Amino acid sequence: MECEIKKRDTIRLLVALDQNYLPQLQVLLTSVAVNNPEEAVELYLMHSGIPAEGLARVERQCRTLGYAMFPVQVDPAFFKDAPVTKRYPQEMYYRLLAPHLLPGNLNRILYLDPDILVINSLRPLWETELDGNLFAAASHTGLTEFANDVNRIRLGTESDYFNSGVLLMDLSECRKEIVPDDVFAYSAQHRIGLLLPDQDILNAMYGNKILPLNDLIWNYDARNYNSYLLSSSGKADLDYVIAHTAILHFCGRAKPWKPGYPYRFGVLYKHYAHLTQKQFAK
Repeated sequence: MECEIKKRDTIRLLVALDQNYLPQLQVLLTSVAVNNPEEAVELYLMHSGIPAEGLARVERQCRTLGYAMFPVQVDPAFFKDAPVTKRYPQEMYYRLLAPHLLPGNLNRILYLDPDILVINSLRPLWETELDGNLFAAASHTGLTEFANDVNRIRLGTESDYFNSGVLLMDLSECRKEIVPDDVFAYSAQHRIGLLLPDQDILNAMYGNKILPLNDLIWNYDARNYNSYLLSSSGKADLDYVIAHTAILHFCGRAKPWKPGYPYRFGVLYKHYAHLTQKQFAK
């Protein structure tokens, strides 16, 4: 009985965004609920100052879905010593420093970017043993080893270049090993060479403490259907993705909620957006 209770513990999700991404967050939550119907979920929404009416819309949706929601408004004083500019806003540090910004009684959380659909169960990821690592994450550049090599040289690392849009975090270990002042110092010293600042810092400082995940299942780059199909020798066709992939990530500048989205999973996103609009428009 104890084992069964442990398996069904609450899945805790973390998002960090501004009010412009609230509609996408609501679509994400709809997809989580549809495809994880038996799960208890808590949502931690980290932000700098989203207006109350925006938070209220998400809270109403969570209440309807049976989810607990915990807004976490970040105190700017925490970043008084951080290098912060227009290109490097304080929000870029949120996911990496989340262990120090979230309640101290939380030991594990799953960070998701808002431009994601969850189309199968999150339970296997949530129960993944981190084996002493701080994070579990997937590398998209495994599709092209050349990109991995470039990022290793650029950042002086040996590990793959991990995408920070899906991060399973061991918060207890992160609190021990991630020192905010060290993160701020690295940012200040390397700011000229950082292309994707928060992701680059994650990889440069903690890439050797990341458990690799299979991106085909846990962080599928929705732009790269043909690459996944080719690298899997035809196994990862559309039926396979729908049946097995859990997290579809709409990476890049093109987004499925904007006009002219060119990739095949845009229609699936529109389906979940329509469900959300019907149920939670008000």
